[in-house]
Amino acid sequence: MDIAGTAAAIRGGDRRALARAITLVESGRADHRAQAVALLSALGRDRQALRLGLSGTPGVGKSTFIEAFGMLLVEAGLRVAVLAVDPSSARSGGSILGDKTRMERLSRHPAAFIRPSPSQAQMGGVARRTREAVALCEAAGFDVVLIETVGVGQSETMVAEMCDLFVLLMAPAGGDELQGVKRGIMEMADLILVNKADGDLLPAATRTVADYAGALRLLRRRPQDPDGFPKAMPVSAVSGAGLATAWAEMQTLADWRRAHGHWDGRRADQAGYWFTQEVRQGLLAVLDREPARGVMARLAAEVGQGTRPPEAAAAEMLALLGRGAPGG
Repeated sequence: MDIAGTAAAIRGGDRRALARAITLVESGRADHRAQAVALLSALGRDRQALRLGLSGTPGVGKSTFIEAFGMLLVEAGLRVAVLAVDPSSARSGGSILGDKTRMERLSRHPAAFIRPSPSQAQMGGVARRTREAVALCEAAGFDVVLIETVGVGQSETMVAEMCDLFVLLMAPAGGDELQGVKRGIMEMADLILVNKADGDLLPAATRTVADYAGALRLLRRRPQDPDGFPKAMPVSAVSGAGLATAWAEMQTLADWRRAHGHWDGRRADQAGYWFTQEVRQGLLAVLDREPARGVMARLAAEVGQGTRPPEAAAAEMLALLGRGAPGG
């Protein structure tokens, strides 16, 4: 790949160059990895988009919401990128990658870019290279980057570490649904949007918003929030009700954080977090290559046969890695 030429094309808004670059950063090949690092370095980080992380229980209508919300933004003159992370099969490793087909109007809009990616069995349903794809979209000049994740769970911490605002999408439900939401997710959410607040479900949605609002008031106050945040709101992806209000609240929160120094500080903390993650992933990759792989297999066999305690075998492996010469 022509790194300089590709970087210039991406900064010029070339969608094909952007798509090829995302494919490059998602590749697991060592030569592609080296090119991806060079490309990201060439692009720089002088452009910033509003990064919105969106999560929610399966069937809550995330794709429908993203299309309606994305259309609201592009019709307001903004450029929107959607990175939709699709579940990968634990057995075959394959993914359907059907999110784009569920966003028919938005996918046709010239100001929108939709990229489905396989989760690759990553914790939190976030592909390992999604953060780098976000950086590529920022370099391409997009104003808002939406990161749609798979399901909800404690591991959604990874989503919060790559976005500026974390939005939790919920469906109208009773107390059982509220009990089912883990406290960790509630503590990370900046906005809880109760979708499907229309028709016969409107009364249930209104009650659910009140339930979540009460639950949010019980949480400890966060320094990065102004008065009134985090908050719960009703929206309807079908009728469009509440979408403009939700966007206004997101802008209010983002502007407040910029004005009070939380924006830059948070992004600096996130960069440090991902540096640590890259080092850890690199160390794990060492274990999957020879000679470390052979040593691991030998020690695992000894542990399985009962001739070596797991703790002693692990200590030996770590000592060999520390000397930089496993198997030597």
